[in-house]
Amino acid sequence: MKFTETKLKGAYIIEIEPLKDERGFFSRSFCKEEFKKLGLNPEILQCNVSYNKKAGTLRGMHFQREPYGETKIVSCTKGAIYDVIIDLRENSETFRKWEAVELTQENNKMLYIPEGFAHGFQTLVDDTIVYYQMGNYYNPEYVDGVRWDDPVFDIKWVECENKIISEKDKNYKLLKG
Repeated sequence: MKFTETKLKGAYIIEIEPLKDERGFFSRSFCKEEFKKLGLNPEILQCNVSYNKKAGTLRGMHFQREPYGETKIVSCTKGAIYDVIIDLRENSETFRKWEAVELTQENNKMLYIPEGFAHGFQTLVDDTIVYYQMGNYYNPEYVDGVRWDDPVFDIKWVECENKIISEKDKNYKLLKG
């Protein structure tokens, strides 16, 4: 596995290193020791799947408040997404900065997202499946989010004629600059 730190400290793009032959390929997609070497949280306590019918589906920007902050390893097992993270760690030099990575079934990239980040994505094609490995259990009373279109972040989303966004995601409050 190849780890490349993003411009947001602590967040990594993970690329598998496939061993190919006439049958296809085989590759590690997770190794606790590799994560520990980089000082990343190697605990996976829960896995989730998100199925998205239509291109333009936007989910985000979500996180869990402390003491139930969570790391995530996100991959796209079918289709393609524009995956976005925001650094919400107030003591970070990249506080309120964002980064986007395209994750597809073809590129087999994953995104490691540390605690203290908001996460969301927009589907680029119909019938997209997103797979999450989570570093904490789901705690509904600690679930929170920030607006996907908040001018404080100025995220450059992929242009799309018909974005599909839940009422909950549309109604997170705007932050004050």
